[in-house]
Amino acid sequence: MSLRLTLPSFLALSLALVCQTALAGPLLDKIKERRAERQPDSATTAPLELPAGATLITDLAYGPAARERMDVYLPKQASNAPVIFMVHGGAWRTGDKEAQQVVANKVSRWVSQGFILVSANYPLLPESKPLQQAEEVAKALAMTQAKAPSWGGSANHVIVMGHSAGAHLVALLAASPTLAAAQGAKPWLGTVALDSAALDVEKIMQARHMRFYDQAFGDDPAYWQQTSPNYVLANGAAPILAVCSTRREVACEQAQLFANHGGAVGVSISVLKQDMSHKEINQLLGTPGAYTDAVEAFMASLDIDVAKRLHR
Repeated sequence: MSLRLTLPSFLALSLALVCQTALAGPLLDKIKERRAERQPDSATTAPLELPAGATLITDLAYGPAARERMDVYLPKQASNAPVIFMVHGGAWRTGDKEAQQVVANKVSRWVSQGFILVSANYPLLPESKPLQQAEEVAKALAMTQAKAPSWGGSANHVIVMGHSAGAHLVALLAASPTLAAAQGAKPWLGTVALDSAALDVEKIMQARHMRFYDQAFGDDPAYWQQTSPNYVLANGAAPILAVCSTRREVACEQAQLFANHGGAVGVSISVLKQDMSHKEINQLLGTPGAYTDAVEAFMASLDIDVAKRLHR
């Protein structure tokens, strides 16, 4: 049997193929964006090589649960050292403080410059939901501030940083300082949120979204608001730098909305767009180049002592 197409049918089929091809690119981009948010910060390779003279305190407990642990990277002869407090990502259900992409380049860059770097774990889904996770992170931060002087660090010179789901958690604490204060944490200098696509949780949940967001945030609009940095953002929050991947449209859209809201309530929120993947935003921070320089410029703007360390 032969197949014959009339001219109108041929034109219709051609138009359909053209439309399918045109849509394929944006659709694939959306899929990649959503998959990227679920990539765990758990890739480990060889043991981390510490800078000369640096030491590591592993699995320091800040609570009784197995995941309430943090690692502390100490520079040689620390004295009044600023502290970088790092929170891993992994869609609120995976990830680890020891992952190479979480700590390797950051330790190499900043511990060698006299900073203390703390990398914290926290309880994960399904046992612990995002609001509880943020409280756990705040507990770890409070202990970091309390212990800093005994490490040769300064409790008054703490910069909080997080990637992906960890960026959401630290942005939530930054946006609502009372949430952190309830767990004993004191004000910190500023926050670096590395490529979160969940800064306006309410907006995400009201639109089409991936299932893992339902697992994290459920179906209660009140909970969406409680866990949305954009919703709880209050005047008096310390400066925030929202880094976003231009390869993930949703991440930069969320970052810009967050920054716009910050301007409306008197909170300094800067957006740093980078042509890097979601993973690279985390992994490459600390490597020489314009990206690390831009993040360090934000860090230096927070405090003169931090600036001096960075420009040695």
